Amino acid sequence: MKRILVLCTGNSCRSQIAEGYLRHFAGDKAEIYSAGVETHGVNPKAIATMADDGIDISGHTSNNISEYSSIPFDYVITVCDNAKERCPFFPTTAQKFHENFPDPAKATGTEEEIMQQFSTVRQIIKEYTQSFVAAHL
Repeated sequence: MKRILVLCTGNSCRSQIAEGYLRHFAGDKAEIYSAGVETHGVNPKAIATMADDGIDISGHTSNNISEYSSIPFDYVITVCDNAKERCPFFPTTAQKFHENFPDPAKATGTEEEIMQQFSTVRQIIKEYTQSFVAAHL
């Protein structure tokens, strides 16, 4: 079974969405983890936008990368440039991937406009994770 770590700045939005979809698409082919170089808690809007697509991430926790230093990952996916640049030395032989997804937590406007941005980013991450699983698992 493969082990995948999704890494972001605060482990609150993009990495949580990616973790949810990777779990969904990978099924029993992989163990999926997500972490941040900081921890900001799981964003309630990320939980809501995933629920809109039938994926429950309400039980996810926001974790720091240091919690996983002893796990031999096969793949590490950074989902924002900040995490890629700030990622501390992480002793791993994992294959590394990077995709800089827009940060929906920075969306402004009405509640509807903000949730539309979350939906847009969710769809981009959904397509990326579905392709990732098809190509690597």
